[in-house]
Amino acid sequence: MPFKKLSSEIKEKLEDFEINTPTPFQISSIPVIKSGANIFCTAPKGSGKTTAMILTTMQKLKCKQVGAAPRAVVLVESSERAMELYDAFLAYTRHTSLRLYGCDERQHIELLKSEIFEGLDILICTPITMNKLLLLEGINTTQLKIFNIDDAEFLVDKKSYAAVMAITQSIHKCQYVIYSEKLNPILKRFEDYFMQYAKKISIK
Repeated sequence: MPFKKLSSEIKEKLEDFEINTPTPFQISSIPVIKSGANIFCTAPKGSGKTTAMILTTMQKLKCKQVGAAPRAVVLVESSERAMELYDAFLAYTRHTSLRLYGCDERQHIELLKSEIFEGLDILICTPITMNKLLLLEGINTTQLKIFNIDDAEFLVDKKSYAAVMAITQSIHKCQYVIYSEKLNPILKRFEDYFMQYAKKISIK
């Protein structure tokens, strides 16, 4: 069972939430994500994708804060989704030292830059905002360990797609995990760039 090999902090939190049995998607995906491979994860809504992303991100970071630069990124469609995911992550990370930051695009970019500079472990934001921060040298990608894209169908938007391409070109080495309901042609294009040799986990 994939939950058995997670850290004790994560297992305690799962017990608190009375989550005892992984979903079929979590059974298939969590061990492969933990292996460090790049992965396309496709499954319908309600399959447990968000929880799998939270658990594997925490596991990758060993549930501890380190340094000042982000070690995990979650790209999302909108500021609203960033705040939703921030709350979802916080429910699991609250009693760890992990530092979360959710970017609200309504805030001035210089404010976001200064707050990020104070130090964080997990950054949740839109591709367009992250790319702006990179152009302003407001974010350091050298410590990234895992790069998640949540509900990646939104990348049919050309600006968001272009921003992802620009961001990934600035990252030297990292694990990429893309979550979606279907592996559409837009996402498959990434196989020619940063998702080479990626594994595919699909639950229907």
